[in-house]
Amino acid sequence: MNAGGGPLRLGARGSAAKAVCVFVHGRGQSPEEMQSHVLARLAAPGVAFVLPRAPTGAWYEARAVDPLTSVARAQLSAALDHLAAAIVAARAELPGLPLLLAGFSQGACLSMEYVCAGLPPPEALVALTGCRVGVPADGRAEAAPAGLPIYLTGADADPWIPLGAFTEALGSLGKMGAHVRADVFPGRAHEVSDAEIAMLEAILSDLSAGRRPRMEAPR
Repeated sequence: MNAGGGPLRLGARGSAAKAVCVFVHGRGQSPEEMQSHVLARLAAPGVAFVLPRAPTGAWYEARAVDPLTSVARAQLSAALDHLAAAIVAARAELPGLPLLLAGFSQGACLSMEYVCAGLPPPEALVALTGCRVGVPADGRAEAAPAGLPIYLTGADADPWIPLGAFTEALGSLGKMGAHVRADVFPGRAHEVSDAEIAMLEAILSDLSAGRRPRMEAPR
């Protein structure tokens, strides 16, 4: 495990790894919190986890639903560069393995922007409580690969990701031709529910077995 300013690496190593998961933490959180709140609840023995660390504890300062200013665009670009470098490093360390990009809250939003930016794509995306960054009038990139399996979640009264922003993100991804399953959890707090853990585990199981994620875990 790596603390300090570097990513946290967990799970399978070397030939024991059958899939890779790059998991992105939320605003004011850390990779260690994602380990305890999310990854520790998974049964994923063949997965190598890489958890990038935001240099300042947040990937960008603005709220995801605020219009993009020049400062926000610069911070988002830097965060995407950071995430892209983490994915390149994970691919180089474990070449040929399927890679899941996943994140929670601000990490989910950043992960969504990564695939929409047309950067080298993962085999699947899991955005737990996420939305697009900015507003439609910002002229955001819409280059997610057609057919990319995406699991998107939200809640009906989340304090950070309004339901309207979640719905707008779903429409944006659908317009790009992504293969999306979207779940809204009524009354759920700003956290990852057991149902979301079960879906994340099922997607990782499919990737580890060399299958395209079916996203069929029950709600």
